[in-house]
Amino acid sequence: MALATDGLARRTGAHLRDRVRRVRMNVLLALQTGIAAGLAWLIAHELIGHRAPFFAPIAAVVTLAVSVGQRLRRAFELVFGVAIGIAVGDVLIYLIGSGPWQIGLVVTLAIVTAIFAGGGSALITQAASSAVLVATLTPPTTGISYDRFVDALVGGLVGLGVMALLLPLNPLTVVGRAAGPALDVLADGLTETADALAARDGDQVEAALARLRAAEGDLRALQEAIEAASETAALAPVRWRTRGALNQYIDAAEHVARALRNSRVLLRRALVLVRDGEELPPALVEAVRALGEAVTWLRRELADAVEPVAARERALRAASEAGVAYAEGVGFSGSVIVAQVRSTAVDLVRATGLEAKEANRLVRRAVGRHVPADPR
Repeated sequence: MALATDGLARRTGAHLRDRVRRVRMNVLLALQTGIAAGLAWLIAHELIGHRAPFFAPIAAVVTLAVSVGQRLRRAFELVFGVAIGIAVGDVLIYLIGSGPWQIGLVVTLAIVTAIFAGGGSALITQAASSAVLVATLTPPTTGISYDRFVDALVGGLVGLGVMALLLPLNPLTVVGRAAGPALDVLADGLTETADALAARDGDQVEAALARLRAAEGDLRALQEAIEAASETAALAPVRWRTRGALNQYIDAAEHVARALRNSRVLLRRALVLVRDGEELPPALVEAVRALGEAVTWLRRELADAVEPVAARERALRAASEAGVAYAEGVGFSGSVIVAQVRSTAVDLVRATGLEAKEANRLVRRAVGRHVPADPR
């Protein structure tokens, strides 16, 4: 009985901590949304003079109540969708009256118009829902009015303004937190593989490979964080100074993803090498280890907003050690690992900010200085 009570208490405590954590993570969004709704009503009602501008706070809430990184696009979709819905609803309801079949026709035509305009699901949904509101809650009685469209425009702009000016997120913090897990799993996987190769431990290689296969979610989270950070850096004046450092992350992200996928090929071949008992020059182990060090340094230097010189140096050292191993003699799996070290080194050198031509030249030179020239 005591054990069951203790277990229930632990689970209850864990649930409470999780809920408190979720509240803390979203309290800024709640604050932004509440202020935006109030400001949108105030501007539309007091400054513009609309009697009941309910579209204004709705537009502000819809603009902010989506994932950061989609708000700018959603604001445009919102205003355009509301414009379509209101226009279709006002015109048709004014001409044909209100009723069940009229509402059905209004919604159908609003959706068709939004699709014809090339809108996505958000725009189509907003056009349909705006048409429903016009047809049911506030059907036009004295002619077509632009007030509701103006209210939607006010709400969308207020939502973006609040997001840009009221405690905007730090783009580098957002991206740094998302980049950490992706870079850590890659660095740890390569380092563990180097240790496993040295110990000829196939199980350890397999475990590292499983973690790298599961890292696609980390890459998606990094891409979403970059989109969110880019939006904040574009809209929030107090965050404009972060654009240079943010661009380093943006440039690196694609090449980190490629390095991760090339590393998975490397690990699969390392597993075969260990299980086949193939020849393994010590330099090949050091090549894989140097790749792991390059990724570790890449994370540090990106977080410090400095040029990733140390990461680049270690990636080139990995290529050089792979050249040593090839010159000493490797089997089939070993030659594949050499090729993957070279490909991953190019990815990481490009992640440090160099163009493809220069990265390939540097890696080719690092490998080639240890590989004898072809006598032909």
